[in-house]
Amino acid sequence: MSDVTTAATHCPYCALQCGMSLRPTGAPELPVEVVERTDFPVNRGALCGKGRTAPAVLSSRVRLTEPLVRCPDTGRLEPATWEEALAAVADGLRRTRADHGPDAVGVFGGGGLTNEKAYLLGKFARLVLGTSQIDYNGRFCMSSAAAAHNRAFGLDRGLPFPLADIPKSGCVILVGSNLAETMPPALRYLTELKENGGKLIVVDPRRTRTAEQADLHLAPRPGTDLALALGLLHLVVAEGRVDEEFVASRTDGWEAARAGAMAHWPEHVERITGVPVPQLRAVVDMFCDAPSGMVLTARGPEQQSKGTDTVGAWINLCLATGRAGRPYSGYGCLTGQGNGQGGREHGQKADQLPGYRKLDDPAARAHVAGVWGVAPESLPGPGRSAYELLDALGGDVRSLLLMGSNPVVSAPRAGHIEERLRSLDFLAVADVVRSETAELADVVLPVTQWAEETGTTTNLEGRVLLRRQAITPPAGVRSDLEVMNGLASLLGWEKGFPTDPEEVFEELRRASAGGPADYSGISYRRIQQENGVFWPCPADPDETARAGAAAPEHPGTPRLFLDRFATPDGRARFVPVVHRAAAEETDAEYPVVLTTGRVVSQYQSGAQTRRVDELNAAAPGSFVELHPRLAARLGVADGERVAVVSRRGRSVAPARITAAIRPDTVFMPFHWPGEGRANTLTNPALDPVSRMPEFKVCAVRLERAGEPGDA
Repeated sequence: MSDVTTAATHCPYCALQCGMSLRPTGAPELPVEVVERTDFPVNRGALCGKGRTAPAVLSSRVRLTEPLVRCPDTGRLEPATWEEALAAVADGLRRTRADHGPDAVGVFGGGGLTNEKAYLLGKFARLVLGTSQIDYNGRFCMSSAAAAHNRAFGLDRGLPFPLADIPKSGCVILVGSNLAETMPPALRYLTELKENGGKLIVVDPRRTRTAEQADLHLAPRPGTDLALALGLLHLVVAEGRVDEEFVASRTDGWEAARAGAMAHWPEHVERITGVPVPQLRAVVDMFCDAPSGMVLTARGPEQQSKGTDTVGAWINLCLATGRAGRPYSGYGCLTGQGNGQGGREHGQKADQLPGYRKLDDPAARAHVAGVWGVAPESLPGPGRSAYELLDALGGDVRSLLLMGSNPVVSAPRAGHIEERLRSLDFLAVADVVRSETAELADVVLPVTQWAEETGTTTNLEGRVLLRRQAITPPAGVRSDLEVMNGLASLLGWEKGFPTDPEEVFEELRRASAGGPADYSGISYRRIQQENGVFWPCPADPDETARAGAAAPEHPGTPRLFLDRFATPDGRARFVPVVHRAAAEETDAEYPVVLTTGRVVSQYQSGAQTRRVDELNAAAPGSFVELHPRLAARLGVADGERVAVVSRRGRSVAPARITAAIRPDTVFMPFHWPGEGRANTLTNPALDPVSRMPEFKVCAVRLERAGEPGDA
């Protein structure tokens, strides 16, 4: 495909999935260059540094270009042929199944996989391997918001409206999101909101670049977002701000939710959160005085052991004030990973089948089994969630096939997870780079990247997009679809695992038909013609011609819930919640709260961005952000190495002293391995509904660390 002038595609990083075009250069070290693409409505040509430099990871200098197999004599990963590598993977998986049963084989996917890959990976796990043990790193992203969405609205889509609706709202409450660094092109929506006269309220324990844009910034103690939302709802009730007509006509469960909120009076909430009562009242005034309003959450309130209830409390605030199911109003989640939305819709989650169907639903099993040509009873039941699966490695789960994830850096209690990965009988990793997790593998399979393949993703709006191949991959690289095809064949499945992405998507359409995430009316043709199609988009059931013309196509659904919610009776559900403490509170031994997050020039575990010189120059390594008062108590100067110690381990990084963080809180970015690995410290305590780990809150102490190499 080197003769293509430009290929319209999308960024490989976050869930904005910004539009861009790629132009081949002919240079092996930088085979394509990014060209501005202004026709895509999400970013309108704007790109952050990560998107602009994304082609750097295509370079043979930084990416994998041949399979690697661990040599039994040297213990090192050595180059191998594809035939040798695939045979080694098939033998490892087959041996584990024979010795320990199918559930001793695990599969771990990623929120960066295309819809086609995620779909086929779930099918591969359940048919070829016969295992229930499959989950993916998107469980660590927005599973709490997904669970709360389903409980309240009957359907989970990150944003129930397009991003373009945000500037038209009267007031936006942004909870636990630093858009200016995590999704820079989206910051314009908040700028336009303010230019239109709307109000912006930001909830974050740090005064981030995003919080600097706010009309009002609340800085609660990490882990108290649930109490904050309940306190706001208490004031809404006390001040007579409830939209009684909306509550009566479009919701159920209000009385129980109201009773829970009334136990959280403002002064009590101030003691829990540290947010002064006058600020609580100001939020209610801004939100309720506006003609419309939105609450948008991100990982801050979601990555907690009570994340589902926390998001539910913010949804209750929206419902009580009539800010849901109406134009320019509603609750939305800012999805993190590139295909975090689509990745959880089509079968790589432990409890789920394609189309966002539930694995324990007999009708769902029958439908998908019919598409796959197998008996419904042959499909295994739900398996372990992501952390529970990783924690079981080396015990009940003896072998693992991993695609597109780097849990050595990204998992909570990462030192323990690294030990579990090392304890496996067999580990196979498919990735584009030699990640920290790939370094532990028995076999490493080099797979194609975004610019070298075609496939669909679904962005945070629920807009299904098409990434188009721009260049031919290196000779030693194969696509994930080809990997699954080859392994399936070696394990006795000659059919059912196509290598052509459009053929896979056509099967995905049939498998999703009639499900909550119905893609059956979406095609590659429509995506290209319409700049993406919003799901649900069912196919017209009547395929016959009408009046000499084909039946009209469903237009897709940019805005959900305007007429009814996706529950059986069309009414939204209040879910009663009460505040509870974090799984691990501070004490005399661990007196400080650690929270984690991202920086603008790195992405997720950094496996790709840490290989880009320009990005590393801007963000070369981990750091510990702390308040001047805390630094003074420790006797720590800016730039001095600090040890952060939790009950799970010790991390060391330079101090970054700033008044932009609470004095009782420290912040570390989670992109780096080694001694600065933030997830060495984090707590794997799980939300009981979503199984989300508590990344955002853990108790730590700080110590002066000295220079590298000091005893």
